[in-house]
Amino acid sequence: MKRRHLGRISIGICGLAWAALAAGSDGQAPTQPPPGQPPAAAAPKLTPLDQAILWLHDAKRNHGAVKDYTCTMVSRENIKGKLREESIVQMKFRVQPFSVYMRWLSPTESRGQEVAFVAGRNKNMMRVHSKGLLKGAIGFVSIDPNDPRVMEHSRHTIREAGLGQLIDSTLAYWQADKRFNRTETRIAEYEYDNRRCLRIENIRPDRRPEYYAHRSVLFLDKESKLPVRNENYFWPRPGGPPTGELMEVYSYIDLRFNVGLTDRDFNK
Repeated sequence: MKRRHLGRISIGICGLAWAALAAGSDGQAPTQPPPGQPPAAAAPKLTPLDQAILWLHDAKRNHGAVKDYTCTMVSRENIKGKLREESIVQMKFRVQPFSVYMRWLSPTESRGQEVAFVAGRNKNMMRVHSKGLLKGAIGFVSIDPNDPRVMEHSRHTIREAGLGQLIDSTLAYWQADKRFNRTETRIAEYEYDNRRCLRIENIRPDRRPEYYAHRSVLFLDKESKLPVRNENYFWPRPGGPPTGELMEVYSYIDLRFNVGLTDRDFNK
C-alpha cells in the first residue's frame, strides 16, 4: 500500500474521560458485592463485529465535537465497470450548515476543478467550476447534486461527503451484518500513514440488498476512532480476483479539526 504522511490528527476534540470510563457511570470506583452475595455474572464476550460497532459509536461521539475540518482526500472509484485514475482533492468541510468545498489537484484532466455546496443555499444546488464536467461552461455554474453528468464521474453525491456521513452509513451496514449473522469480521492493528490504526475487515459470503459490498475495510485512528480510510470491493466474478475487484477507496490525509471555517470558504 502506498503510504502518504497523514499529518497530525487533533485528538483534543475527542476528550475521552478514560478515568471516568474505568470507574462507574457516576465517576466513582466500582464497589465489591456485599459479603455472602455471589459476584455479578461476567458480561458476555464481545464478537469482533460487536467490538467494531462499539468503536464506531466512539467515533460518532467524538465526531460530535467536530465543527469543521480540512484534509486531502485521495480516492479511486470504479464507475460503470471502469476503474478510474486516482484523484487527489483538497477538501474543506463544515458540519452546520452542511458545507463542502473540493478542489482537485489530480488527475491532470481534473486539475483545478472546484465544487462547493452549502445545504439550504443556492436552491440546494452545487456551484461547479469544471472544464470536464460541464463542457463549454465558463466560471462557476449551478448544477443539481443528482445531475446525471455528476454521477458519470462519481459513485456518490456531494450530500454523502464527509466523515460524519461515512460513520453513519457504516453503522447502518454493520447493524445489518449483525442482524443476519453471516459476516466474517477481522480486526488487526495497522500502521497507516505513521498512525496506529484499527483495521476492520468485513467479508459477506452472499448478496443481500442490505449489503453494500462483498468486502469492506475501514481504518479507524486508534486514539480518536475517527475513520481515515475506507475500501469497498465487489462480489467476486468468474475470472476476477477471489477477494473481489476494487469498487472504491477513500483516504483522508492531514486531517485538521475545528480550524474556524466560515461562509467565505464555501461561497463560490
